[in-house]
This record gives sequence, C-alpha cells and structure tokens, in this order.
Amino acid sequence: MDEFRPRAGVDYPRSAGEFRAWFATDADCLDYLDWLRWPDGFVCPHCSHAGGWVMADGRHKCVACGARTAVTAGTLFDRRRTPLTVWFTACRLFSMQKNGISAQGLQRSLGIGSYPTAWAMLHRLRSVLVRPGRERLAGVVEVDETFIGGYEPGLAGGRARGKKAPAGVAVEVTEPAGFGRARMALLTDATGPSLHHFVAENVAPGTLVITDGWAGYQGIGALGYGHEPRSQRAARARGEDPGPLLPAVHRVISLAKRWLLGTHQGSVGEAHLQAYLNEFVFRFNRRHSTSPGLIFFRVLQLAVAHDPVRYRGIVADPGPKPAHPTPPTRRGHPPSMEHTAADRPWRTQN
Repeated sequence: MDEFRPRAGVDYPRSAGEFRAWFATDADCLDYLDWLRWPDGFVCPHCSHAGGWVMADGRHKCVACGARTAVTAGTLFDRRRTPLTVWFTACRLFSMQKNGISAQGLQRSLGIGSYPTAWAMLHRLRSVLVRPGRERLAGVVEVDETFIGGYEPGLAGGRARGKKAPAGVAVEVTEPAGFGRARMALLTDATGPSLHHFVAENVAPGTLVITDGWAGYQGIGALGYGHEPRSQRAARARGEDPGPLLPAVHRVISLAKRWLLGTHQGSVGEAHLQAYLNEFVFRFNRRHSTSPGLIFFRVLQLAVAHDPVRYRGIVADPGPKPAHPTPPTRRGHPPSMEHTAADRPWRTQN
C-alpha cells in the first residue's frame, strides 16, 4: 500500500463526470473492488493459493481448493442490501467534503428513505479509517488530554469525570512552526496508567514528548521517551500566557471540538465518539491532499481490506428491542370520538 502510488484518471476518477462514467452500474463497481482487493490477480482467502477463474455468477473459484469467493465476501460490503452504486456515491461524498457529512446530509443527498441506513453507512466507513499497523508518531510530539462534551452544571472543567468523555491527543511538531500527524483516543480517566498507555500506543520510543505539568505524565521517561514537561501554572505565576506552551495539541483539540459542533451539531454520544475522533484524525492527517479523489481511493482500499461490520456491532444497544404494542381489537373511532346524541345537541333534530 505504501509503495504503490495511485494516479488520477487512471486508478481513481478525477471529476464527477469521470466518477459517473466509471461507476454507472453495480457491475462497474464490482469490477473496481475486484481490482482493489486483488491487484495482482485472485488469491484464495481460504487456502492463500494464487490463481482461479470467474464463474458465471461472478464469484472466483480457486484452482487449488475449489472454494468459491465473492468479491465483496469478507469485506466491508459483505452481505450488503444497498446497491454498490449508492455505496460508491456515499464514499465519494464522505471523501470529497472537507468537513465530512452528517447522516441527515447523506440521506438527503442520496435520497435514502431510512435515516438508520444512512447513519449505519457512515459508521461502517468510519470503522475502516484506522489502518492496522500504522506507524506511530515520531520526532517531537506534544501530548495533552481533554474532555469532550457539552456544558454540565457542577462540572466547570479540569479533569473531573462526568458526562464529558476524557480523550488523549498527540500531535507531531515540525520546524519551524508546523504540525504533522495527529492521534486521538478515548481514555478511561486522566490518571498516569491511562496516559502512559495512550503514549505507548501512539508514540514511537525515542520520541521527545512535550506535556503540561500534570502529575499523570510523570514516569514517561522510564518508558523510553524523552520528556519535557511545561508547567502552565508556573507560566501564569510568571505573568506569561500559558497558551503557547502546547500550541499544536491545543489547536487540534479546538479544531476537533469545532468540527463535532459544526458538522454533527454536537449530537455525538460517548458510545460512538471514538469513531468520530478517528474520522477527524483521518481528515486532519490528509489536510494537505490536493486530490479528493485520492482520499476516495484510500477509503475504498481500506474498505476491501476490512472485515465485515454488522449493524449490531455499531449500535450502542444491540439487544432485542421492546415488543410491538398489541393492536386494538375494536375497530372504528377511538372511545374519545364516540359521542351520544345528547353530547352533540347541534346534530339533534328538532
């Protein structure tokens, strides 16, 4: 994936016109997914043997074990109900819009009759955005924690846990004053073990980690990192502005919160917050891309390499829903609309 450099107009469409010409039917979309999944030819997912042929029903048959495999089997598009043309258009809207798209916006744009269908499509796309084995941040990295959520009485700020969800944020710092890649992840709390685990998962050893003076960051140096704490309290005591101490991570935190409030109107529950943070990081790390079509290509490339995502795996409460109410046995008007002649004197005859 890293060595291959896709070309506009050859590996992915450059414009809306090319997109419509390339993916006019489900068969066109299926052929494109076939190439993305097996660019060097079919490889059987059952026995890992290369080679086979396409059957009349569109499935590949392995020349070694004889197993038959559909192009979408075992991918994000496995057992889909929505046509691939709609899926591809959703991927394009998801990729082309700088600030993303909400489920209501996707439903309106594609004419999808069900809001849960549009919501589930977007969450399935968000689930593939974290590439397995991705490189950890390196060089000079700023790390901080934040609490994401709306105003809550009695919770003025700080590191108190309430309805707000704690999240760790790490951002690469480049010279002279630039930002590199970012990482964001929900935390159990803002204590030392949680923060140390976040740093170890997202920052490569040997990196210089810059943090504030919070005691939870003590001991990072023993994990193989250089550690430079910058006390905001000491800066205030000196009469200095503490804002410039961690400019990169504070900027990313501000952008993430504004993105959640803008694109999604802040209506993001903690159960799905990590998926939204993954989307924000995916977009932030590709903010310098000059080709939205390339982002569309990457999303599909990740989708065909990802395991299927079922609806029960993305809803907050996958348990059985309450039983439907028993329909009334009587028919006609409800009792509130049944009146006698005495109740309706204007209808009585003299």
